[in-house]
Amino acid sequence: MNSNKFKQDAQSVLTFRKWGNKNYSLFLALKRTVVIGVLSVVYFLATPVVSLAIEQDTSEVKMEFDLDEIEVSAQRSPVMYSQVARILSVIERKEIEAVAAQSVQDLLEYVAGVDVRQRGAEGVQADVSIRGGTFDQTLILLNGINITDPQTGHHNLNLPLSLSQIQRIEILEGPAARVYGPNAFSGAINIVTRQDPKNTLSLLASGGSFGYFDGNAAGTMKTGKMSHLLAFSGKRSDGYINNTDFKEFNGFYSNQLDAKRGTFKFQLGASKKGFGANSFYTPKYPNQYEATKTLFSSIKWEGKGPLHITPVFYYRRHQDRFELFRSDPASWYSGHNYHLTNVYGTNINSWFKWNWGRTAFGIEHRSENILSNVLGEPLDNPKDVPGEDARFTKSDQRNIFSGFIEHAAYFNDWTITTGLMVNYISDSDIGLHIFPGIDVSYHVNEPVKLFASYNTSLRMPTFTDLHYEGPTNIGNPNLKPEKSATLEGGVKLNGKLLKGQLVVFHRNGTDIIDWVKTDVDDEVWQPKNLTEINSIGFEAQTQFLFRKYYGISYPNLQLNYLFNNVEKGESDFISNYVLDNLRHKLVISANQQFLGNFYFDVKLVFQDREGSYTRFEDTNPIGEVPYDPFWLMDAKLSYKNKGMTIFASVNNIFDQEYNDIGNVIQPGRWLKAGVAWEIDFSK
Repeated sequence: MNSNKFKQDAQSVLTFRKWGNKNYSLFLALKRTVVIGVLSVVYFLATPVVSLAIEQDTSEVKMEFDLDEIEVSAQRSPVMYSQVARILSVIERKEIEAVAAQSVQDLLEYVAGVDVRQRGAEGVQADVSIRGGTFDQTLILLNGINITDPQTGHHNLNLPLSLSQIQRIEILEGPAARVYGPNAFSGAINIVTRQDPKNTLSLLASGGSFGYFDGNAAGTMKTGKMSHLLAFSGKRSDGYINNTDFKEFNGFYSNQLDAKRGTFKFQLGASKKGFGANSFYTPKYPNQYEATKTLFSSIKWEGKGPLHITPVFYYRRHQDRFELFRSDPASWYSGHNYHLTNVYGTNINSWFKWNWGRTAFGIEHRSENILSNVLGEPLDNPKDVPGEDARFTKSDQRNIFSGFIEHAAYFNDWTITTGLMVNYISDSDIGLHIFPGIDVSYHVNEPVKLFASYNTSLRMPTFTDLHYEGPTNIGNPNLKPEKSATLEGGVKLNGKLLKGQLVVFHRNGTDIIDWVKTDVDDEVWQPKNLTEINSIGFEAQTQFLFRKYYGISYPNLQLNYLFNNVEKGESDFISNYVLDNLRHKLVISANQQFLGNFYFDVKLVFQDREGSYTRFEDTNPIGEVPYDPFWLMDAKLSYKNKGMTIFASVNNIFDQEYNDIGNVIQPGRWLKAGVAWEIDFSK
């Protein structure tokens, strides 16, 4: 690599006109910077995979352009992939279409570093964590906007759209407070929606086992300098066992206006969901039910010029009704739980470039509010629950203020990025806290890159952690925020036949929040700040590009493996979440194209979980048992012709009995088939 050219490119945002000495009309039409950051998680978590719409082989890694010239989003200012010293993974659109998943939760199952503990099928509810963290320690974003729920992380993935409207999913592993703000404790997941600058109509319908049906309709339209997306989707099932039925409806609209001085972005989404929650929160009362409503909106301006200023305003409203008894309630049951959270947020991020690199700085304010009949402090004047014959009797609220500064410097083949977040929480007595971080990378030669990073973060207790009271759970208003520091390092390999990466990490967590009990016969769980949690592990990913190296008749093969050893500072607690991490996870993937228009993708996943749970028979506890390891295999066959795709998939091919969490049994073999059709009116 030419060091002078590398340093020069690092200081500027590239505008591509040619790749591989070929003109592409996309770039000529846009006449602006095209920022692309894609990297396939099922192949490997650190080496980028870039694909164009015209490329039929979705698993190829090396395209005609230099990978160093691809811009990705892993810092508070734009950065090229060659300078990133973090593990940033992206599942791009072609991969989403290829695999046997029809929900974000199922899709994330194929990432070695991500733990998805599903309660209900098809994304009804799942707890998502990264590298042994808990579900409350992962920040969820929609188009870069924080949609994390302050009531509980169980609701973080209540998205107002379906998988069909998602362009890509970005996963940043490890603490990300100085990039995304508080609660990016063990990582962050950013979901990016489609925003095609053309006129299209997309339809999808699929059905399958257990009375399953999924329907989607979406349209994109270009009007002058503004592009629009409007989408509606619905999904239902009768359930794979008793009380696992669900219904879900989503509506989503977004637009983007490209102006001379910047880009304006707006999004608005709504979701309604109801589902049988068999043993979701306690197996003592399996006939549970839950209904949720979500409304989300944001406005964003991305300014151009020497000083790039990006202000953002967003609002999220989430309403939840939880029924401990869906029918035939016990005589002592006083009624359902009702919650309504309102989150308002604003932030301004700015950056500029100068001779010594790029400097970014910004501030953020986030207001979190809850009305409830079980969470919070008593209200002087109770309020009516919208749409229900009930009243809110409690409430709580807090304000979070954060400031950020980050600088990226480039010296020949070295990249150094350092920064910090300063944070203050209105209802906490911890005062002003500073969370620093630094990332370093070095290009040894063209195929080999070394990297290392040290980052810190915090996670605030949810309103459920602080206040919940129920027959088997009781909150703790004296909880303190969690803190962590993570050190990691590794090597990335970008060869012609073999690509991959190896990363070793160590995370030290203090004041970790977990729901615990001291005795197996004790039926009450309570959250506590455990003294310390230490996590040591490594991830290894390899991709064998047989198709590119030997020819189209050969499949590509990927093997991804995570090992994570978590140790706690205290040993006299039975843990419900923190110590039930995945110790081993192996993902084996193969994909092939044959007979021109046929595509076949297969995934084999092995999981071995630490910890234990209190096993129930009927509604009676019989003792503490460890989690059993298990293998799962999913496969999908697709036929594509012009704008039409016909597909059939099967999940859990061998009908394995398993559970991700407690006594919640997961579905057996599940068959689905459907058709997707996209019409491009721009042609």
